[in-house]
Amino acid sequence: MRITSIAITLALLATPALAKDDKRAVTTDAVNAAAFTGKLPSDAKEHPLAIKVQVLLDRLHFSPGEIDGLFGDNVEKALVAFAEANGLPSTKVLTPEIWDKLQASSREPVLTDYTLTEKDVAGPFLDKLPVKMEAMKSLKKLSYTSAEEVLAERFHMSRDLLEVLNPKAKFDKAGETLTIVKLSDRQPDKAARLEVDKVRQTVKAFGADGALLAFYPASVGSEEKPTPSGVLKVTSIHANPVYRYDPNYKFKGVKSKKPFTIAGGPNNPVGSMWIGLSEKSYGIHGTSDPSRVSKSDSHGCVRLTNWDAERVAAAITKGVEVSFVDGKQAAR
Repeated sequence: MRITSIAITLALLATPALAKDDKRAVTTDAVNAAAFTGKLPSDAKEHPLAIKVQVLLDRLHFSPGEIDGLFGDNVEKALVAFAEANGLPSTKVLTPEIWDKLQASSREPVLTDYTLTEKDVAGPFLDKLPVKMEAMKSLKKLSYTSAEEVLAERFHMSRDLLEVLNPKAKFDKAGETLTIVKLSDRQPDKAARLEVDKVRQTVKAFGADGALLAFYPASVGSEEKPTPSGVLKVTSIHANPVYRYDPNYKFKGVKSKKPFTIAGGPNNPVGSMWIGLSEKSYGIHGTSDPSRVSKSDSHGCVRLTNWDAERVAAAITKGVEVSFVDGKQAAR
């Protein structure tokens, strides 16, 4: 298989904005009470309204990628897709109509408490994730590096946001109470077709009736190592896959002239999920670095966050078509 190394106008809320030197202003009450008021955000720091918008989108499987509390490109993409799915004007701007639809989708609190368990902190953890692939091949498992990383990924959060919400936390002892985002346990709707937009860097899941069911930001290939074109089919679905490097891939920075393998695990170069496609060595997969999804090129595959790759895998079966389009060809 071929693996990758793998100004939005939103309103502020009625609650106070994040003070420059006080990250604790992002409190549970502020996030849960966040409301659209028509005011522009005043800075680029984590913001209660951004957290709420991201969580509501994620619950509906219109993924903003990593929930980081920022008004970034992936939020824009998710808003466009959500508007499209709901018959609203397609826009990157958070409109009253989009906000009302998001609000109506879930009345549950956005943030909640979580108590660390013995399992959360038990490990074993990697001391450090090697940068080079060749340094990974001797490891028995590409595990997490800390309980903090475990929690950030489990709750689809950036580690920065986890720390902002828990400024005094050590993330190392069972019994410690933390603030985390409250995700939905809704399972993905079954998809009849996937569409990868190579220009917009997105993946969409469609039902048999053509309805847009889910959306995910993605990283795709570069001009040097492009993503496939045309229509392929899903040929395999593997959780915690073993990575197999072929010297013919000629990845930059890999000097080995012989094939080698890297054990499975969430920090494997393809993350926790591999969805193989009918063009040899290409697939849709996870990543060890969710913060770079849709913000960096792949080696030709389609890279998602681990949790989004797992949700796509749960929605499909072997034989599902995957269409690769260039923006203009995207389904309407």
